[in-house]
Amino acid sequence: MNPLPPSFYEQDVDRVARALIGATLTVDGVGGVIVETEAYDAADPASHSFAGRTARNAAMFGPVGHAYVYRIYGLHHCLNFVCGTSGSAVLIRALEPRHGIDIMRERRGSALRVEQLCSGPGKLCAALGINLGLDGVSLASRPFDVRKAPTAVPVIVGRRIGISKAAERPRRFGWKDSPWLSREIIA
Repeated sequence: MNPLPPSFYEQDVDRVARALIGATLTVDGVGGVIVETEAYDAADPASHSFAGRTARNAAMFGPVGHAYVYRIYGLHHCLNFVCGTSGSAVLIRALEPRHGIDIMRERRGSALRVEQLCSGPGKLCAALGINLGLDGVSLASRPFDVRKAPTAVPVIVGRRIGISKAAERPRRFGWKDSPWLSREIIA
């Protein structure tokens, strides 16, 4: 598997969100296969960038191929990949744990089933040790390692979840029939 080149992130946000399904993401060697994403851009009322640049969302307006990490509900972190046009990013919603599962269990709780470790954006960030210190960091440098999917995978597209604006837009992408999704995707 090859690392994703910087040019990959220059594509349209929806195309990147779809193409990330099946890619491998690790942070300091801990991670797995991306199985669920959501796309956001500056024209999207549900996007953090919709009202313009702020201190919180500045990474979304920076160079493509960098992380946009934010805190939600004052508790959880969420990881996005900046891509496409200015103000666009892909939320990494879920992954299938494959590397460093013992470390993930230490961070999230040893009693959890492996299916529960990264089945949502906040859970994923806790398991991978992602925090605000990684906001704006290049995805092509440590601690990140993002590698192209070795083969094409079946992708399903549906409504986004966890938002109140423009939720009906089909911008949630997932590995069809994956048991690792945060929730079922209804096309």
